[in-house]
Amino acid sequence: MSATPLIDDVIPRGNVVKRAARIGAEIKDLRLTGDLPTQIITAISGLLLEHKVIFFRNQSHLDDAGQERFAARFGKLVPHPMLGAANGTASLLELDSTRGGGRADIWHADGTFADAYPKILVLRAVVIPSFGGDTLWSNTAAAYLDLPPPLQRLADGLWAVHSNLFDYAGMARVREVDKKHFDDVFTRTIFETEHPLVRVHPETSERTLLLGALVQRFVDIPKYDGQKLFDLFQYHITAAENTVRWNWTEGDVAIWDNCATLHYAVNDYGDQHRVMRRATIDGDVPVSVDGRRSITRLKITKQPPSIPPIVLQAGQSSEPG
Repeated sequence: MSATPLIDDVIPRGNVVKRAARIGAEIKDLRLTGDLPTQIITAISGLLLEHKVIFFRNQSHLDDAGQERFAARFGKLVPHPMLGAANGTASLLELDSTRGGGRADIWHADGTFADAYPKILVLRAVVIPSFGGDTLWSNTAAAYLDLPPPLQRLADGLWAVHSNLFDYAGMARVREVDKKHFDDVFTRTIFETEHPLVRVHPETSERTLLLGALVQRFVDIPKYDGQKLFDLFQYHITAAENTVRWNWTEGDVAIWDNCATLHYAVNDYGDQHRVMRRATIDGDVPVSVDGRRSITRLKITKQPPSIPPIVLQAGQSSEPG
Protein backbone atom coordinates (compact mmCIF):
# COMPACT_ATOMS: atom_id res chain seq x y z
CA MET A 1 0.00 0.00 0.00
CA SER A 2 1.35 3.41 -0.95
CA ALA A 3 0.34 6.72 0.60
CA THR A 4 1.30 8.70 -2.53
CA PRO A 5 -2.26 9.60 -3.66
CA LEU A 6 -2.99 10.99 -0.19
CA ILE A 7 0.21 12.91 0.48
CA ASP A 8 -0.52 15.69 -2.00
CA ASP A 9 -4.02 16.16 -0.57
CA VAL A 10 -3.43 16.18 3.20
CA ILE A 11 0.31 16.09 4.02
CA PRO A 12 2.70 18.26 1.98
CA ARG A 13 5.10 15.98 0.13
CA GLY A 14 8.06 18.04 1.30
CA ASN A 15 7.12 17.34 4.92
CA VAL A 16 7.77 13.60 4.52
CA VAL A 17 11.52 13.05 4.81
CA LYS A 18 13.10 9.61 4.50
CA ARG A 19 15.54 8.77 7.27
CA ALA A 20 17.14 5.79 5.52
CA ALA A 21 16.76 4.14 2.12
CA ARG A 22 14.91 1.03 3.28
CA ILE A 23 13.16 2.07 6.49
CA GLY A 24 12.01 5.13 8.37
CA ALA A 25 10.54 8.53 7.52
CA GLU A 26 9.94 11.70 9.50
CA ILE A 27 6.76 13.72 9.07
CA LYS A 28 7.46 17.36 9.81
CA ASP A 29 5.18 20.17 10.99
CA LEU A 30 2.27 17.99 12.06
CA ARG A 31 0.74 18.42 15.52
CA LEU A 32 -0.50 15.04 16.73
CA THR A 33 -3.90 14.90 18.43
CA GLY A 34 -6.74 12.46 18.70
CA ASP A 35 -8.87 14.81 16.61
CA LEU A 36 -6.83 14.75 13.40
CA PRO A 37 -9.00 14.41 10.28
CA THR A 38 -9.55 10.87 9.05
CA GLN A 39 -7.71 11.70 5.81
CA ILE A 40 -4.54 12.52 7.74
CA ILE A 41 -4.76 9.33 9.82
CA THR A 42 -5.25 7.36 6.61
CA ALA A 43 -2.22 9.05 5.06
CA ILE A 44 -0.08 8.32 8.14
CA SER A 45 -1.23 4.69 8.02
CA GLY A 46 -0.18 4.43 4.38
CA LEU A 47 3.21 5.99 5.09
CA LEU A 48 3.64 3.60 7.99
CA LEU A 49 3.06 0.58 5.76
CA GLU A 50 5.55 2.00 3.26
CA HIS A 51 8.32 3.13 5.64
CA LYS A 52 7.65 0.75 8.63
CA VAL A 53 8.46 3.41 11.25
CA ILE A 54 7.40 7.07 11.29
CA PHE A 55 8.89 9.81 13.46
CA PHE A 56 7.45 13.12 14.69
CA ARG A 57 9.43 15.86 16.44
CA ASN A 58 8.08 18.59 18.75
CA GLN A 59 5.06 16.80 20.26
CA SER A 60 5.59 17.98 23.85
CA HIS A 61 1.95 19.08 24.01
CA LEU A 62 0.93 15.42 24.29
CA ASP A 63 0.18 14.04 27.73
CA ASP A 64 -0.74 10.43 28.48
CA ALA A 65 -4.38 10.92 27.53
CA GLY A 66 -3.47 12.74 24.34
CA GLN A 67 -1.03 10.02 23.33
CA GLU A 68 -3.69 7.37 23.81
CA ARG A 69 -6.32 9.34 21.91
CA PHE A 70 -3.93 9.62 18.97
CA ALA A 71 -2.90 5.96 19.16
CA ALA A 72 -6.53 4.82 19.31
CA ARG A 73 -7.08 6.21 15.81
CA PHE A 74 -5.04 3.25 14.51
CA GLY A 75 -6.88 0.44 16.30
CA LYS A 76 -7.92 -1.02 19.62
CA LEU A 77 -5.71 -0.13 22.59
CA VAL A 78 -4.63 -3.08 24.75
CA PRO A 79 -2.54 -3.38 27.94
CA HIS A 80 0.59 -5.48 28.24
CA PRO A 81 -0.46 -9.07 29.15
CA MET A 82 1.81 -9.20 32.23
CA LEU A 83 2.72 -5.60 32.99
CA GLY A 84 -0.75 -4.12 32.56
CA ALA A 85 -1.27 -0.41 31.93
CA ALA A 86 -0.54 2.76 33.88
CA ASN A 87 -3.34 3.93 36.18
CA GLY A 88 -6.10 5.68 34.30
CA THR A 89 -4.96 4.47 30.87
CA ALA A 90 -6.02 1.67 28.55
CA SER A 91 -2.57 0.61 27.37
CA LEU A 92 0.23 2.96 28.40
CA LEU A 93 3.40 1.23 29.56
CA GLU A 94 6.11 3.36 31.17
CA LEU A 95 9.68 2.35 30.38
CA ASP A 96 11.79 3.97 33.11
CA SER A 97 15.52 3.24 33.01
CA THR A 98 15.74 3.36 36.81
CA ARG A 99 13.28 0.48 37.19
CA GLY A 100 13.39 -3.16 36.22
CA GLY A 101 12.48 -3.85 32.60
CA GLY A 102 13.09 -0.26 31.55
CA ARG A 103 15.93 -1.07 29.13
CA ALA A 104 15.32 -3.26 26.07
CA ASP A 105 18.77 -3.63 24.50
CA ILE A 106 17.87 -6.71 22.46
CA TRP A 107 16.55 -7.02 18.93
CA HIS A 108 12.87 -7.93 19.25
CA ALA A 109 9.32 -7.34 18.12
CA ASP A 110 6.98 -6.56 20.99
CA GLY A 111 4.87 -9.34 22.42
CA THR A 112 5.73 -12.21 20.07
CA PHE A 113 5.49 -14.68 22.96
CA ALA A 114 1.70 -14.51 22.35
CA ASP A 115 -0.18 -15.47 19.20
CA ALA A 116 -1.97 -12.18 18.36
CA TYR A 117 0.88 -9.86 19.27
CA PRO A 118 0.64 -6.05 18.84
CA LYS A 119 0.12 -4.56 15.39
CA ILE A 120 1.35 -1.01 16.02
CA LEU A 121 3.24 0.72 18.84
CA VAL A 122 3.26 4.45 19.59
CA LEU A 123 6.25 5.57 21.70
CA ARG A 124 6.65 9.02 23.28
CA ALA A 125 9.89 10.41 24.72
CA VAL A 126 9.30 11.87 28.19
CA VAL A 127 12.81 12.12 29.71
CA ILE A 128 15.86 11.84 27.45
CA PRO A 129 19.50 11.59 28.61
CA SER A 130 22.05 14.17 27.48
CA PHE A 131 23.78 11.51 25.37
CA GLY A 132 22.93 8.01 24.16
CA GLY A 133 19.57 6.27 24.39
CA ASP A 134 18.86 6.02 20.65
CA THR A 135 16.53 3.35 19.24
CA LEU A 136 17.14 1.29 16.11
CA TRP A 137 14.53 -0.38 13.90
CA SER A 138 15.05 -2.96 11.15
CA ASN A 139 12.88 -3.75 8.14
CA THR A 140 12.11 -7.47 8.18
CA ALA A 141 10.40 -7.35 4.78
CA ALA A 142 13.55 -5.96 3.17
CA ALA A 143 15.56 -8.63 4.99
CA TYR A 144 13.42 -11.37 3.43
CA LEU A 145 13.91 -9.90 -0.05
CA ASP A 146 17.67 -9.90 0.54
CA LEU A 147 17.71 -13.66 0.99
CA PRO A 148 18.75 -15.70 -2.07
CA PRO A 149 15.82 -17.77 -3.41
CA PRO A 150 16.97 -21.07 -1.85
CA LEU A 151 17.08 -19.44 1.60
CA GLN A 152 13.69 -17.84 1.01
CA ARG A 153 12.25 -21.27 0.28
CA LEU A 154 13.89 -22.66 3.42
CA ALA A 155 12.56 -19.79 5.54
CA ASP A 156 9.04 -20.19 4.13
CA GLY A 157 8.71 -23.61 5.74
CA LEU A 158 10.30 -22.95 9.16
CA TRP A 159 8.46 -22.35 12.42
CA ALA A 160 9.91 -21.08 15.69
CA VAL A 161 8.82 -21.13 19.33
CA HIS A 162 8.71 -17.67 20.92
CA SER A 163 8.61 -17.31 24.71
CA ASN A 164 8.89 -14.59 27.31
CA LEU A 165 11.09 -17.03 29.23
CA PHE A 166 14.13 -16.22 27.09
CA ASP A 167 17.79 -16.39 28.14
CA TYR A 168 17.83 -13.17 30.14
CA ALA A 169 20.99 -14.24 31.97
CA GLY A 170 22.83 -14.32 28.65
CA MET A 171 22.33 -10.61 28.08
CA ALA A 172 25.03 -8.04 28.73
CA ARG A 173 24.59 -5.23 31.27
CA VAL A 174 21.85 -6.98 33.27
CA ARG A 175 21.17 -5.34 36.64
CA GLU A 176 19.74 -7.02 39.73
CA VAL A 177 16.61 -4.86 39.45
CA ASP A 178 16.11 -6.21 35.92
CA LYS A 179 16.53 -9.82 37.04
CA LYS A 180 13.97 -9.35 39.81
CA HIS A 181 11.50 -7.73 37.40
CA PHE A 182 12.01 -10.58 34.94
CA ASP A 183 11.42 -13.27 37.57
CA ASP A 184 8.60 -11.61 39.52
CA VAL A 185 6.67 -9.74 36.82
CA PHE A 186 7.63 -10.42 33.21
CA THR A 187 7.48 -14.22 33.59
CA ARG A 188 4.60 -14.33 36.06
CA THR A 189 2.76 -16.01 33.20
CA ILE A 190 4.94 -18.03 30.84
CA PHE A 191 3.99 -18.29 27.17
CA GLU A 192 5.25 -20.51 24.37
CA THR A 193 3.86 -19.73 20.93
CA GLU A 194 4.69 -21.22 17.56
CA HIS A 195 5.05 -18.62 14.80
CA PRO A 196 6.09 -19.04 11.18
CA LEU A 197 9.54 -17.67 10.45
CA VAL A 198 7.94 -15.96 7.44
CA ARG A 199 4.78 -14.02 8.21
CA VAL A 200 2.52 -12.73 5.44
CA HIS A 201 1.77 -9.12 6.32
CA PRO A 202 -1.99 -8.72 6.94
CA GLU A 203 -2.26 -5.47 4.94
CA THR A 204 0.54 -5.40 2.36
CA SER A 205 0.92 -9.18 1.78
CA GLU A 206 4.68 -8.71 2.04
CA ARG A 207 6.67 -11.62 3.43
CA THR A 208 8.43 -10.59 6.64
CA LEU A 209 10.90 -12.46 8.84
CA LEU A 210 9.53 -12.98 12.35
CA LEU A 211 12.51 -13.57 14.61
CA GLY A 212 14.25 -11.72 17.48
CA ALA A 213 15.40 -12.40 21.03
CA LEU A 214 12.13 -14.03 22.13
CA VAL A 215 12.80 -17.01 19.85
CA GLN A 216 13.54 -20.02 22.04
CA ARG A 217 13.99 -22.70 19.39
CA PHE A 218 12.94 -23.84 15.92
CA VAL A 219 10.24 -26.47 15.65
CA ASP A 220 11.62 -29.95 14.86
CA ILE A 221 15.18 -28.60 14.51
CA PRO A 222 17.97 -29.69 16.90
CA LYS A 223 19.30 -26.90 19.11
CA TYR A 224 22.73 -26.65 17.49
CA ASP A 225 21.32 -26.46 13.95
CA GLY A 226 18.61 -24.10 15.12
CA GLN A 227 21.17 -21.67 16.51
CA LYS A 228 22.96 -21.63 13.16
CA LEU A 229 19.68 -20.90 11.38
CA PHE A 230 18.80 -18.18 13.87
CA ASP A 231 22.17 -16.48 13.39
CA LEU A 232 21.85 -16.67 9.61
CA PHE A 233 18.41 -15.09 9.35
CA GLN A 234 18.95 -12.63 12.20
CA TYR A 235 22.10 -11.43 10.44
CA HIS A 236 20.03 -10.41 7.43
CA ILE A 237 17.41 -8.69 9.59
CA THR A 238 19.95 -6.56 11.47
CA ALA A 239 22.21 -5.76 8.52
CA ALA A 240 22.98 -2.04 8.74
CA GLU A 241 21.40 -1.36 5.34
CA ASN A 242 18.03 -2.59 6.69
CA THR A 243 18.05 -0.32 9.75
CA VAL A 244 17.34 3.22 10.85
CA ARG A 245 18.54 4.92 14.05
CA TRP A 246 16.60 7.65 15.84
CA ASN A 247 18.25 10.18 18.15
CA TRP A 248 15.52 11.14 20.60
CA THR A 249 14.66 14.58 21.93
CA GLU A 250 11.99 15.13 24.56
CA GLY A 251 8.52 15.19 23.03
CA ASP A 252 9.39 13.02 20.04
CA VAL A 253 6.91 10.33 18.98
CA ALA A 254 7.64 7.20 16.95
CA ILE A 255 5.00 4.88 15.53
CA TRP A 256 6.01 1.55 14.01
CA ASP A 257 4.63 -1.48 12.24
CA ASN A 258 5.32 -4.33 14.67
CA CYS A 259 4.44 -6.88 11.95
CA ALA A 260 7.37 -5.84 9.75
CA THR A 261 10.11 -4.62 12.10
CA LEU A 262 12.38 -5.50 14.98
CA HIS A 263 13.76 -2.79 17.25
CA TYR A 264 16.59 -2.28 19.75
CA ALA A 265 16.92 0.37 22.49
CA VAL A 266 20.61 1.19 22.77
CA ASN A 267 21.81 0.99 26.37
CA ASP A 268 24.67 3.48 26.13
CA TYR A 269 23.61 6.27 28.48
CA GLY A 270 24.97 4.93 31.77
CA ASP A 271 23.10 5.99 34.90
CA GLN A 272 21.29 8.86 33.22
CA HIS A 273 17.52 8.92 33.43
CA ARG A 274 15.45 7.85 30.40
CA VAL A 275 11.65 7.57 30.42
CA MET A 276 9.46 6.52 27.50
CA ARG A 277 5.73 5.83 27.39
CA ARG A 278 4.28 3.34 24.92
CA ALA A 279 0.75 2.81 23.67
CA THR A 280 -0.12 -0.56 22.14
CA ILE A 281 -2.57 -1.36 19.34
CA ASP A 282 -3.99 -4.86 19.24
CA GLY A 283 -2.88 -7.20 16.45
CA ASP A 284 -4.06 -10.37 14.80
CA VAL A 285 -2.68 -13.90 14.61
CA PRO A 286 0.15 -14.27 12.04
CA VAL A 287 -0.42 -16.37 8.94
CA SER A 288 2.32 -18.36 7.21
CA VAL A 289 3.04 -18.59 3.50
CA ASP A 290 0.96 -21.78 3.30
CA GLY A 291 -1.96 -20.29 5.25
CA ARG A 292 -1.37 -21.77 8.69
CA ARG A 293 -1.89 -19.59 11.75
CA SER A 294 0.33 -19.14 14.79
CA ILE A 295 -0.76 -20.94 17.94
CA THR A 296 0.02 -20.62 21.64
CA ARG A 297 1.00 -24.10 22.77
CA LEU A 298 1.68 -23.39 26.42
CA LYS A 299 0.56 -20.83 28.98
CA ILE A 300 1.60 -21.32 32.60
CA THR A 301 0.51 -19.04 35.41
CA LYS A 302 2.90 -19.18 38.35
CA GLN A 303 1.50 -19.99 41.77
CA PRO A 304 3.05 -20.12 45.27
CA PRO A 305 5.30 -23.20 45.70
CA SER A 306 2.64 -25.11 47.64
CA ILE A 307 0.15 -24.87 44.78
CA PRO A 308 0.82 -26.65 41.47
CA PRO A 309 0.96 -24.22 38.50
CA ILE A 310 -1.99 -23.91 36.17
CA VAL A 311 -1.05 -25.22 32.74
CA LEU A 312 -3.18 -24.19 29.79
CA GLN A 313 -2.74 -26.16 26.60
CA ALA A 314 -3.87 -24.85 23.24
CA GLY A 315 -7.62 -24.35 23.10
CA GLN A 316 -8.13 -24.05 26.87
CA SER A 317 -9.18 -20.85 28.60
CA SER A 318 -7.91 -19.27 31.81
CA GLU A 319 -11.36 -17.78 32.46
CA PRO A 320 -13.83 -19.62 34.75
CA GLY A 321 -16.51 -21.54 32.96
